[in-house]
Amino acid sequence: MYISDIDFIKQAAKTSSVYLLISLFCALFGAVYEMFSHEVYSFYMIYAFVFPLAGGALPFLILSILLFHIRWYPGTIGRNLYHSGIATLTVGSIVQGILDIYGTTNRLTRIDWYMGISLLVAGMALAFIKPVTVGHSKQSG
Repeated sequence: MYISDIDFIKQAAKTSSVYLLISLFCALFGAVYEMFSHEVYSFYMIYAFVFPLAGGALPFLILSILLFHIRWYPGTIGRNLYHSGIATLTVGSIVQGILDIYGTTNRLTRIDWYMGISLLVAGMALAFIKPVTVGHSKQSG
């Protein structure tokens, strides 16, 4: 079964919309959490929304626009690794913000940053190594 260009454009636009909603949720969550934090603030909590916005919503919005001109879309494994990287960085930022507001530290939170960046790099590498050619190949998963 061949997939048309429109299906990939819709999928990229839907992914961008979901990331935009996640960004709005993170911004709202950070604002409410810091409202009750007794005027203790954390930049990790304030800017947790940036990961899904800049790493998710914008790239997939651009991809949905460019699909008219470029003829490939990232494969399923690459997309899933990329999404996992964005999720890891977002949750890691929120957890680090919670710890900052609470007034403690934990060296295990460094793992979130290393894993998030590793998943992003692996996802982007696989997106370029094993893309789906739009309109010319079968969907693999």
